[in-house]
Amino acid sequence: MLELEHLFKSFRGIPAVQDVSFKVAPGEIVGFLGPNGAGKSTTVKIITGMLRPNDGRVRFEGRDIREDLVGFRAALGYVPEEAQLYTYLSGLEYLQLVGRLRGLSEPLIKAKATGLLKLLQLESWQYSPMSSYSKGMRQRVLLAAALLHDPKLLIFDEPLSGLDVVSARLFKDLLEVLAAQGKSILYISHVLEVVEQICRRVIVIAKGRVLADAPPSDLTQLMSLPNLESVFAQLVQQQDTTVVAQQIVEVMQIGHV
Repeated sequence: MLELEHLFKSFRGIPAVQDVSFKVAPGEIVGFLGPNGAGKSTTVKIITGMLRPNDGRVRFEGRDIREDLVGFRAALGYVPEEAQLYTYLSGLEYLQLVGRLRGLSEPLIKAKATGLLKLLQLESWQYSPMSSYSKGMRQRVLLAAALLHDPKLLIFDEPLSGLDVVSARLFKDLLEVLAAQGKSILYISHVLEVVEQICRRVIVIAKGRVLADAPPSDLTQLMSLPNLESVFAQLVQQQDTTVVAQQIVEVMQIGHV
């Protein structure tokens, strides 16, 4: 189980994360939502060990991750929002590099890398440099890299970015299978329709604070709203986008009427 306990993080005295606490149990897919600048990325960087909090702690399987970051990262699979890849490598070479960094044996790396590339429709591209890959293809390589070592905890940050309809459908089915295998999954996305479909719980964060932590159906019922998108807008006090759209057009037309 992943446990966040009263996390605080500030930058130059400006708070980015304030008293954030939540849990992700084995077999659970938890959505982590918030507007831009809400504190999601900071929280994820603390979870992955890239940032140290000013206060609070992250536990995995009952142990503070800071006690053994190497061991914790061996149990973590992470697909970041922005693909940072060595694009001069081929997809296969990149997975081989990741496998070696994970300490996997060469026969195991070969079997897993070639198997994943084939299943993710990248077999014919496995020897081509990733500089020639589309955004969706690079995203599939990142997904393969996150799964290569069979992690217990998975963090997906905007994983559907660039994926076509078939790949996105495969990914959603894959999430269900991974959860059934007992993986703990934190899913970060702005595509709220998908979050509503696949997440057992959603955590909504804004201005560094957790505003809600409940199943999507409970939130829509409690707030008497039709869908998660409406709940999200209400919780984060999102501006009326219809009004703002009209105002943008009005500004565009200044001097052209």
